[in-house]
Amino acid sequence: MITMDRETSSVVFTRSDGKEARFPLGDSPFAETSALSRLHVTPSFDGLLATTRSGDDIVFELPKSSSGEQLAGRLVVYLDQNQWSAVASARHDPAKVADEERDAARQLAEWVQQRKIVLPASSGHYYETTKRFDEKKRYALGLTVLQLSRGWQMRDPVQVRRDELHDAFCSFAGTAGSRNAAVFTLMPDVLHGHWRGGTPYVPPADLPPDAAFQHQALTSATALIDVMLDAERIEPGPDTGWAMANQQFSDWLDGVDRTSQQKRKSIDALLLSDLRTELAEEAHAAGGTLRQFQDWLPDQLFEDIPKLPTTGVFREMLHERHLNKGTVWRHNDLTDMVYLSCAAGYADFVVCERHMGNVLTQGLKRLRRPALVFRRLRDAVPAIEERLAGAERS
Repeated sequence: MITMDRETSSVVFTRSDGKEARFPLGDSPFAETSALSRLHVTPSFDGLLATTRSGDDIVFELPKSSSGEQLAGRLVVYLDQNQWSAVASARHDPAKVADEERDAARQLAEWVQQRKIVLPASSGHYYETTKRFDEKKRYALGLTVLQLSRGWQMRDPVQVRRDELHDAFCSFAGTAGSRNAAVFTLMPDVLHGHWRGGTPYVPPADLPPDAAFQHQALTSATALIDVMLDAERIEPGPDTGWAMANQQFSDWLDGVDRTSQQKRKSIDALLLSDLRTELAEEAHAAGGTLRQFQDWLPDQLFEDIPKLPTTGVFREMLHERHLNKGTVWRHNDLTDMVYLSCAAGYADFVVCERHMGNVLTQGLKRLRRPALVFRRLRDAVPAIEERLAGAERS
């Protein structure tokens, strides 16, 4: 076992017979506000154990560069932020949670430990958790997400959408180079897509390829844990104005004398405006010509979108909300729609709050896709159990 120990400022190599070798840690990777105390990794680099200063343990699975994706038949259950809060309360403040929800949260945790399901974390979960003011509650929620996600992540949903649009254009234009990256994965640096402009960590150039990948994966996993549990709250950032723009559009749509179909075309025009940068950049990346791009827009694009797992659901959610007279838009609606549409496109089950759950379910019905969307943990558990039982029988 290889251990980085904050308290003794040392790196410890421990053999199976218990003998140790200690070396100075040098420049400590632990910031003053870090909640981490020790990091343990095996020489095979298949898992990371992080121990916090409060004595809590977090185990992350690590990716294997040579073996591809590692779901191994496990079901993917995506929990919206409010459901993660319910699970955290069930684990850390059980008196505030109904018995049925507490039992359901316990069952999900057992299935995770038994390697029957994964509960992936998304950048949305990190965003919502790290901005909370109450440090104690923020730590409990972050710890719950980390302990039960075990390193599994949902790829940045906007990157997923970009990949879908890229591949749809490739198919139309007959160009090569389609993308086929797993949406739920252990791979490093996927929580935030390259389109955001961030620079991922680059391992030292003199490392062999396998060692460089292990180094990158370990650094990414450690950073995810450290950021989630840091004692300092992360400011949420400025309002983008997205909610206000959609509110104005909804108010205008409510006041015009148009049929439902005509209104849907107006909503598609709004969506096309929102996607214009993504469409142009991904068509260029696909290697198509300007004429092919012009031929694709807008008619063929809107024939392709319903076939796209994430983008098709997002479009239907946008239609559903704008067509509902009197809709009130809030700044977190964009977060909910982007992440839930991606989850519904690729996960086996989604558990989310009632309003967005209804919007999501209606969108899936219009697309004639199975709607495995639930409002409460206790409603989802029997359906998951039935699916697991069916898999065991087959």
